[in-house]
Amino acid sequence: MTDIASGPLKRTPLHDVHVALGAKIVPFAGYEMPVQYPTGITAEHKAVREACGMFDVSHMGEVIVRGPDAIRFVASVTSNDVEALAVGQVHYSTLLRDDGTIVDDLLVYRFADHLMLVINASNRDKDLAHLEAHRGGFDCTMTDISDATALLAIQGPLAPAIVASLADVPLDGIKYYWFTEGRVAGVPCIISRTGYTGELGFELYFDEAQAGHVWNAIMAAGAVTPSGLGCRDSLRLEAGMCLYGHELDDHTTPIEAGLTWLVKLAKREPFLGQDVLRRQHTDGTDRKLVGFTIDERAIPRHGHGVVYGGVPVGEVRSGCMSPTLGIPIGTCYLPTAAAVVGTTFAIDIRGRLLPARVVPLPFYKRAGKA
Repeated sequence: MTDIASGPLKRTPLHDVHVALGAKIVPFAGYEMPVQYPTGITAEHKAVREACGMFDVSHMGEVIVRGPDAIRFVASVTSNDVEALAVGQVHYSTLLRDDGTIVDDLLVYRFADHLMLVINASNRDKDLAHLEAHRGGFDCTMTDISDATALLAIQGPLAPAIVASLADVPLDGIKYYWFTEGRVAGVPCIISRTGYTGELGFELYFDEAQAGHVWNAIMAAGAVTPSGLGCRDSLRLEAGMCLYGHELDDHTTPIEAGLTWLVKLAKREPFLGQDVLRRQHTDGTDRKLVGFTIDERAIPRHGHGVVYGGVPVGEVRSGCMSPTLGIPIGTCYLPTAAAVVGTTFAIDIRGRLLPARVVPLPFYKRAGKA
C-alpha cells in the first residue's frame, strides 16, 4: 500500500493487532489505519457514547520544545496564551501564518521544563518546517518524538474507571485539559484528561515499544470496544470539534471557524497573524462556520455543494447521519449574515437541492460536567 504523495505508508506499532482483530485498514495521513472493526462504525460509536472505546491514534505527531525561550517561541506562532498555562495543564490552539490562516490545530502541553506540541499526522512535515522557519531569535530546541511515541485514546463513560484501575497514580482529581505522569499497566505514561469524542476519557502517551502491552492490558479490563477512524469522525462531528482538512485548512482563520476563544489578542507575546485577527475580531469576517441539519433522510458528505439565495457559496466540510441523534448533520461556511440559527439554505446532493437549516453547535453535548 502506497501514498503517491509521500511514498510507502507508515504503520503504527499496533498495526498487527488491528489486522488480527479483523479491522478494515485504509490509508490515512500517510499511515495504514483501522477505519472500523467487524463490529461496525455505528456499534463502535455507540460503545463510546455508552461504555468505552479505545482508539489507536499513534499516527499523531509529538514535538518537544525545550529551552529558556520555549514558551515565548510557541506563544509567538500560536493563537492561545501559552504563558497562562500552569505546569500540568494543556490547551487547544492554532498554529498560524502572518495572514492569520491556520497551518494546523494542535494541543500544547506544559511540563516543568519543556512543552509538548501534539500535531496532526497529515501536517507533520509542514508544521515542523513552519516552526523551524520561525524559531530564529529564540533560545530553544525542537525534537520530533512522533515515531517513538504511541498514543491511545480511551473514551466513554466507563473510560476513567478503566484507566484508573491500571494506573499507579490517582486520577480522580485530574480536571479536563490537565494531565499527570505515572504508570499504566506498569508502563510510564503521560495520562491526559483529553479526547476528541465529547465523552469522558483519557489519552495515554508512552514508548511505542510498549504499545501492545498497554493495549492488551486495557482490553483485558473488560467493556472496551476497539474503535476506528470512522466512529472517531462521527463522534467528533457530533461534539462540534473541527478536523483539519475539513472545517480548518490553509485558507481559514480561527475567527472564521468559530474559534475566536482560542485567539488571545491581549497576550504579552506578539504572534503571527495578530493584526489580521484583531481586525477580524473588530470588523467581522465575510463567512462563518455553521452546523446544519437536513429534514430529509439524506446524508451530507464532504464536498457536496452549498447554495444560499440561489448562489453557490461553498461546500459541505463534514457530514454524516448522526448515530446518536438519528438525523443528518453537517458543517459548512455561510456568508456571515446567514450564519445564524434558523437560516435556511440548500445542499446539492447528487443534483438534488435539499433544504437545510442552521442549528447550534455542538450537535451533541454529554450530560453532566466535563
